[in-house]
Amino acid sequence: LRGREEYLVWQVARTTRRDSGASRCHRRQPAQPSSGDEHLGKELAAAAAWREPNGTRTDAMVERIETGRPVQILRTKDDHSFELDEDALGRILLADHVKDKPVVVVSVAGAFRKGKSFLLDFFLRYMRNQGQADWLGDPTAPLKGFSWRGGCERDTTGILVWDEVFLVTTSQGQQLAVLFMDTQGAFDCESTVKDCATIFALSTMTSSVQVYNLSQNIQEDDLQHLQLFTEYGRLAQQDMSEKPFQKLLFLVRDWSYPYDADYGAKGGSTILERRLQISDRQHQELQQLRRHIRSCFSEIGCFLMPHPGLKVATAASFDGRLSDIEEEFKKQLLELVPSLLAPDNLLVKEINGEKISCQELMSYFKVYVNIFKGDELPEPKSMLEATAEANNLAAVATAKDKYTSGMEQLCGGDQPYLSPQILESHHLRLRESAREQFSSTRKMGGEEFSQQYLDRLTEEIDQTFENFAKHNEGKNIFAAARTPATLFAVVLAFYFVSGAFGLLGIYSLSNFCNLLMGLSLISLCLWGYVRYSGDMREVGAQIDNIANIIWASLLKPLYKTVMQDRVLPPHLTGGAGEGTRATPLNGRLKAN
Repeated sequence: LRGREEYLVWQVARTTRRDSGASRCHRRQPAQPSSGDEHLGKELAAAAAWREPNGTRTDAMVERIETGRPVQILRTKDDHSFELDEDALGRILLADHVKDKPVVVVSVAGAFRKGKSFLLDFFLRYMRNQGQADWLGDPTAPLKGFSWRGGCERDTTGILVWDEVFLVTTSQGQQLAVLFMDTQGAFDCESTVKDCATIFALSTMTSSVQVYNLSQNIQEDDLQHLQLFTEYGRLAQQDMSEKPFQKLLFLVRDWSYPYDADYGAKGGSTILERRLQISDRQHQELQQLRRHIRSCFSEIGCFLMPHPGLKVATAASFDGRLSDIEEEFKKQLLELVPSLLAPDNLLVKEINGEKISCQELMSYFKVYVNIFKGDELPEPKSMLEATAEANNLAAVATAKDKYTSGMEQLCGGDQPYLSPQILESHHLRLRESAREQFSSTRKMGGEEFSQQYLDRLTEEIDQTFENFAKHNEGKNIFAAARTPATLFAVVLAFYFVSGAFGLLGIYSLSNFCNLLMGLSLISLCLWGYVRYSGDMREVGAQIDNIANIIWASLLKPLYKTVMQDRVLPPHLTGGAGEGTRATPLNGRLKAN
């Protein structure tokens, strides 16, 4: 009793923070706490105010579900295309308190008008009242949460998620974010096969627990539909060892054969084993169907639920209150819901064996929805490629960041100038380290698919190195003086050549050399102005390019030739004492 009272105190405080007081809920006459513990003080009195005088629970805890609401994140247009509401989904998954938490996604899918939303509302009630044996609450309180109603026409369209992400702490102290997803029912008169396949496939790809809601039994056509919707899983299985989806739970509603198999998980296990059994007497197609389903999911279970009662099925005024539901149905709810949602039973969403957060789930939603926006339902293989592409691009970005960080430490803005040879050696070392990190990262798609991204990483790193090399070269004062030195050398060369032509009386060539000398001198002055003022940077870049061409094609080879002739030893020049003379052609080649 004391533990119940403490938990109730926590619930009151939590509601007070969220709703700025309990004015929204109907309060009753407070009951006096029986334990008399002084350390609870006024909190126990406040907690007691949430109880009936006779000690029963009020409907306040159930009414608090109204603090959240279902939000449609995927809409089906009139042309049967799909649109993701990124803003609505982002407000849920990118909230500061949940975006970095590992996410648990519980989805319910299946045929329309089979009670999917009705079931999800009991999930919400459990999350609100978690930790209490009587989490079902007041038997006279209506069931609220995801929209549901009786009748034979569909109610849910597209994909909806509950806009409150529940934070649950496991016994190991890990905090998980739990998200609930409701899906449009399949096989109604307004949906195409593509619509049904897209909704089911998308919910399966983004959920960690997919509840396959069926009526009365597991039939062969149910398995065939499941095979169609999870064809992505069959193709993905060919390219990687891990299974593409996580947990599938066959939830058989209105089970009418308890004498054949008991209600609950035990009877469900018996029925599931019979339905997925493979024998030599079966046709090859039936065997392949069962192998396919087993190969797509890491875990498969089954749960048999009884009929909720005649009043639930036929009364137009039924609003979900427990008093109208059969006791056996409520008994099985008390077993089913905790088996999925108890803190230590929660299954974190994984992709390629890696646990993902709410923020990462948002990225995968975008990638997957873009795949389905084509005119035709894409091959499931393309879904794998979309996942593998996002996976490989993330690995490329991480490896490139490692390379960039290493180069910044070597030749960043505040670092001194490095010789080109040393800089290139560091570049090669860091590039190989980045490639090794990319290769060691777990990725989808296989080696052949990842090879193109490894090549892309190498190309991007080489382009980045060019920028680092230019930045490093800018720190070299001798390189900075190359352009003015080259232009000045050209001015001197034309000056002497012009004088030589003048002495020979060839005045036309002398005047032409004077013209070129003047242009070179003007270029030198213009370059100095650009460097000083920062204006006309394009002109300065063109002057640098021309100077580099002159240096590389004329002055540098001439300089090397002169220096080589002066430093060659006598035994390589063809004779003693002839080091300053030109060597024969074969001697020059050997020297080179």
